[in-house]
Amino acid sequence: MVPAMRAILPLAFLIAAPDFVAGGEPTPRVTTDSREYCAELVERLDVLPAAREDAIRRLVEDGIRLCDNGHPRTGIAKLRRAIRAAQAHP
Repeated sequence: MVPAMRAILPLAFLIAAPDFVAGGEPTPRVTTDSREYCAELVERLDVLPAAREDAIRRLVEDGIRLCDNGHPRTGIAKLRRAIRAAQAHP
């Protein structure tokens, strides 16, 4: 192994696996890509006043359309982006 690689590998492991460094077993990350989760995100958006802004509303509409057309991962990404934008909006 090249000496430079030997020095980089431990650093790469620390960056790629922070849960192992924190001590112990990795923390499981629960992700979902279902239509039910899409609906849950839409419900979260319903209570955010800024979700009615044009740009945010377009993200929501795109997210819902993608979820309904069998693309829940992409739809969820749009809905999450809409939530972040609505929460950051004054």
